[in-house]
Formats: sequence, structure tokens, C-alpha cells
Amino acid sequence: MNKNVGSVDQQFRTGIGAVAGAVSIGVLAGAVPLPTVLSPVLGIVAVMMLVTATVGTCPIYSIFGIDSCSRDSTPS
Repeated sequence: MNKNVGSVDQQFRTGIGAVAGAVSIGVLAGAVPLPTVLSPVLGIVAVMMLVTATVGTCPIYSIFGIDSCSRDSTPS
């Protein structure tokens, strides 16, 4: 698959993934007052965000023809 996730998008996904993962663990530990059923959902979101940021390819972007890599380049 071609890369379709740019560097700004990767940073955003990494941040969202880290926060979602931390909240998921916080819910399991009882430190975050949210329903326990949200923990696995947040965990899946965290893993998906971190994997797509690391790999540089988002399957949903591919389906809709979105490419955030082209937005990273500046005109010369």
C-alpha cells in the first residue's frame, strides 16, 4: 500500500493514540470515572491510531482517496 498519512497527520495520530491508550488504562485502574466498557473501545482506537501513524498508511484514507502526504510538501 502507498503511504497516505503525512507527517502532521502522523503526529496527530500519535498524540490521539497516546491519550486514548492512557485513558483506557486509567479506566481499567479506576482512576478515570468512565464506564468500564469504554476501556476496550479506547484501547482499540489507540492501537489503530498508533499503527496507522507508524506504518504511514490508513485504509480508510485509501477507500476515500485521501492523501495527507501531499499537504506536507511546500511549494518551491
